[in-house]
Amino acid sequence: MADLSAFPIATRWPASHPDRIQLYSAPTPNGVKVSIALEELGLPYEPHLVNIGKDESWTPEFLALNPNGKIPAIIDPDGPGGKPIGLFESGAILLYLAEKTGLLIPADAARRYETIQWVFFQMAAVGPMFGQLGFFHKFAGREIADKRPLERYRDESRRLLGVLDGRLKGRRWIMGNDYTIADVSLIGWVRNLVGFYDARELVGFDQFANVAAWLERSLARPAVQQGLTIPAKP
Repeated sequence: MADLSAFPIATRWPASHPDRIQLYSAPTPNGVKVSIALEELGLPYEPHLVNIGKDESWTPEFLALNPNGKIPAIIDPDGPGGKPIGLFESGAILLYLAEKTGLLIPADAARRYETIQWVFFQMAAVGPMFGQLGFFHKFAGREIADKRPLERYRDESRRLLGVLDGRLKGRRWIMGNDYTIADVSLIGWVRNLVGFYDARELVGFDQFANVAAWLERSLARPAVQQGLTIPAKP
């Protein structure tokens, strides 16, 4: 049986199955990336809900694994060399899981780096911009009288949707016929933009037909539907 005693997070969220990958997360756009990937890959894992509404990601136990204080994070008891490894930052976790299994990432070196660049595109652009748009459109930021921040994030989100739409022209997935971690990284964010953030009309989403068709294909995948609900909210 795997020994997770070196990880303080395992004391606050004890493992019932310590030989499985331990996922510490919540069903947010960043969180569900890893849940979806784990479901797609068929790796055994145990999810633990980190209640960000109660600031549980800022507890000492969580910060000991992820000093950035954000979900998700994982412990893989069967890491490199058979030793446990803890990881944070969703993009790094996606890359680790893909390389661990040899799935959801091309074997060809050039296509592998091309895939990684689109994961970075999500991390550096789509996630931050869509998240800020959600704040100014749906959450506390909507009370701010100066609408210039909202307009800035609206326009940038439209631009990013245009980049994605151009990439998906004539392609089923970001990498063509291959469904990869690039797609996994984006699904939760695009879904939230038009659903949870209620910004479909604001960004003119329906004009980005390639993105809309890609999102529909993505949401039809059983692993995606399952992953979007993990860890389950109480």
